[in-house]
Amino acid sequence: MKARVCIVAAASAVILATVGIQAAGAEPAAGAADDSAGYFAGYFKTVDKSQAEQPHWITPLVTVTPRLEEEVRYDQVWQTRPKNADFTNYGAGKGLELIPLEPVEVILGIPGYQVLNRPGKASERGWADETFLIKYRALSSNEEHGNYIASAFLGISVPTGDPAFTADRTIFTPTLAAGKGWGSRTHGCDVQSTLSAAIPDGNKHGLGIPVVWNTAFQLHIFDEHFWPELELNYTHFSDGPNDGKNQLFYTIGAVLGRFPIAGRLRVVVGAGYEQALTAFRTFNHAWLLTLRTPF
Repeated sequence: MKARVCIVAAASAVILATVGIQAAGAEPAAGAADDSAGYFAGYFKTVDKSQAEQPHWITPLVTVTPRLEEEVRYDQVWQTRPKNADFTNYGAGKGLELIPLEPVEVILGIPGYQVLNRPGKASERGWADETFLIKYRALSSNEEHGNYIASAFLGISVPTGDPAFTADRTIFTPTLAAGKGWGSRTHGCDVQSTLSAAIPDGNKHGLGIPVVWNTAFQLHIFDEHFWPELELNYTHFSDGPNDGKNQLFYTIGAVLGRFPIAGRLRVVVGAGYEQALTAFRTFNHAWLLTLRTPF
């Protein structure tokens, strides 16, 4: 486990250092200045063009935005579960989000480190499975020309986690996402929604196929820096131990940003509270924290 901690920490440090150097406009190493500068100038031109053609809403706390983002993201989740258990997820599988092509985003997740405490039992600790996601933006229009977007995702979870926290199967999560906004870049409101199904490559009776519908309602005020929100998070379980059951949560919170740091770097912070509304639930409530550095 210590080796994996070191690997993840080193990879995170390299990602953050590279992003910081390029986003802040630092000079590349001597001998490669022209090639490197030319590559990143062209790369960020693609990023800027892609983001200019879509709404400038902020990513909600839980719902995955249909927008394309270029950022490093860290989330933390504290859940209270039935029978007085508590669960903490450090990282929550977030990581590096890139726009390599104008209509495409790729997310390289960093496995979350998870801790489960149950009364009368030893604490369980370990890494979750590795995740990846590719997002294709099918259509979009910014605030001046319609204020809407529609995208399709494919998420992949690979069974690399520790025994207590791995699914032991590759899981494919196709997703449809859309959003509509009203108002301008500095004030208004928007709705962002996703519909997905997590399909394992085997053991469907053991893992089940959760179908998830998330919808976020956001306001944006104070010159685009304050984004209060309400989210509804619904899951229908097909197959598996929870076959036929449904759960519904609401999430209230706010996201603050994008505040400039240096060069292209910005900072976004947010927090929220998630509470179950149905008698059946896989957890009772949770506190959410997010920290992001768009670039």
